[in-house]
Amino acid sequence: MNWAERFSLFSLLDLIAVGLMFGAWLSIGWMIDNPNSKRPSVSKLMGEYRREWMRQMVTRQPRIFDAQTLSTLRQGTSFFASAAMLAIGGLLAAIANAEQLVGLAQDLSISRDPKFVWEVKLMVSMIFLTNAFLKFVWSHRLFGYCAVLMGAVPNDPSDPVALPRAAKAGEINITGARSYNQGLRSVYFALGSTAWLLGSVPLIAAVAITCAVLWRREFASRSRSVLISMTDQMGHTGSSKDKPAAK
Repeated sequence: MNWAERFSLFSLLDLIAVGLMFGAWLSIGWMIDNPNSKRPSVSKLMGEYRREWMRQMVTRQPRIFDAQTLSTLRQGTSFFASAAMLAIGGLLAAIANAEQLVGLAQDLSISRDPKFVWEVKLMVSMIFLTNAFLKFVWSHRLFGYCAVLMGAVPNDPSDPVALPRAAKAGEINITGARSYNQGLRSVYFALGSTAWLLGSVPLIAAVAITCAVLWRREFASRSRSVLISMTDQMGHTGSSKDKPAAK
């Protein structure tokens, strides 16, 4: 069986569902990282607080709190990187024993697809998990860079390089957080992609649910309302329609 014959095993709806999934993954990521200025995402709002954190660090003595906070962020990236690596190993084992999946599916009357189809479906999930692993590792490294920059900020607030270096640390911190969030989104879509094992229609439904969950958490969650309210109090830009309604 050549490659053309193998890919002919997938229906047009399968191809549409997979294309929709990858398109949704890229689109929702772009919307979150580049939101409308009148309706910022939680990630964007948190970026301002990260900058403020580094500005406050300049005058904080001692800086044990800052070091502990950054250490907690690095622990989070390490945990998810390890979890992604274990999941990748599990998928590789599943691909190597795809015959058992085929037999189980036939016993449950789920599908009569050959082994190659199941391998491709598992590979799609592994692509998302691999991307997540790489994002988490890079995020961990960026938070390490941020720690070095924080250590290079002079203890004297009047030093002319204190605020510029703190600003650099803030931007590196934001970049690390962006990679961390991108890794989490890949994990969400990796979970959603497993619905393809049940068919193309369940995959489309899973993609829609995943996008809805991500959109709500970034643009319509209670935590966002709190951040908007506090941001307005701090004097940053915020749309009046984004403020929580007065009770």
